[in-house]
Amino acid sequence: MATDSEPTSAASSPEPSGSAFRRRDLLLALVFLVVVGALAVVLIHGRPAPTALGASSVRTSSYAGYELNPAKPAPPLSLKSYLGVPVNIADYRGKAVLVTFLYTHCPNVCPIITSKLHSALVAMPASERREVEIIAVSVDPRGDTPASVAQFLAAHEMTGRMQYLLGSASVLARVWSAWGVGSRRDTGNPELVAHTALVYGITAHGRIRTIYSSSFAPSDIVRDVPRLAAS
Repeated sequence: MATDSEPTSAASSPEPSGSAFRRRDLLLALVFLVVVGALAVVLIHGRPAPTALGASSVRTSSYAGYELNPAKPAPPLSLKSYLGVPVNIADYRGKAVLVTFLYTHCPNVCPIITSKLHSALVAMPASERREVEIIAVSVDPRGDTPASVAQFLAAHEMTGRMQYLLGSASVLARVWSAWGVGSRRDTGNPELVAHTALVYGITAHGRIRTIYSSSFAPSDIVRDVPRLAAS
């Protein structure tokens, strides 16, 4: 059961696995933001939860990810990294920004997303790597510590390549709400957190243009970063 200081946005349920998880993940991405005022999100250990960003998301020939139409201004995001350094998404105008929500003790999807982002960076030419900033926001204020984040980033070769932002439960809850992110500690296993497993692609002008389900291919990011950086 979540503590009083933790949000309770969705109930938890057994996690799908294998091809069933990928099919479910893709289906949820297809309906992401289809209904005005509602966002279908993928919870690692739970069911879809409604939020309120409001747009439609479709496959187009312009992007490998699902394109939001219309693009939405990225919500504010200003927190401290695990190193204690202030990070404000507004400071990265002029670059593509990829935002995702993770926790370091996640047994499956978070490491997969992080590894795929690493593979995408490695596949990019140096000139394109300079055009993108990757930001992860904690969904586990209790379990994510500076030490656990440092270990997580090192294990996935993302030290210095991905900002990992921390905060108190109340501070992070406001960020999750603004970004339409669900997060709740699993009632059966307190080390697990049910949460949204998507990557948001943000343009150089600070607008959310694309979304990626957790089953995205690194090549999707490689293709889209130059487009995001140029728009």
